[in-house]
Amino acid sequence: MSHIIQSCCSNNRKAQEQLYRLTYSFAMAIAMRYALDEHEAADILGQAYVKMFRSIQSFDATKGNFHGWLKRIVINEALDQIKQRSKFSHLELESAEEPFVNNSIIEKTDAAAIMRLIKQLPPATHAVFVLFAIDGYTHKEIAAELHISEGTSKWHLSEARKILQQKITTLT
Repeated sequence: MSHIIQSCCSNNRKAQEQLYRLTYSFAMAIAMRYALDEHEAADILGQAYVKMFRSIQSFDATKGNFHGWLKRIVINEALDQIKQRSKFSHLELESAEEPFVNNSIIEKTDAAAIMRLIKQLPPATHAVFVLFAIDGYTHKEIAAELHISEGTSKWHLSEARKILQQKITTLT
């Protein structure tokens, strides 16, 4: 992989195509978590790859692996798209109540159905939920990334859980 990356630094089109083919499934899976549909995920991915190839010379293997670096680019592009289609509330919230989650209902629901429900969340709530629950970001990291307070991040997570619980309950 390092040879391909080096060739991409020299704008070698065949190496770029090879890197694209090697990383497409990985990157698309990330984009799909944030996108409303495959079309939006493809847009996210297209922009992410443009940014990746433009800045590939800045990739430093001593600071992390390539997939982690690419993941960060795809997530940033997805968040940019979400910010464009919605306005994040600047309401500052300090605490949020944790809703009760019935795990037995969730266990009976397949992953694809849950992902469809997640995509129905309001854009800001969707972004916070995916960053926290799927990609493992902390509320502090989410707040910095989305320019909201930690309390607002916690509120969006609580709201996502509440909405998802209601939707999942209606499925069963």
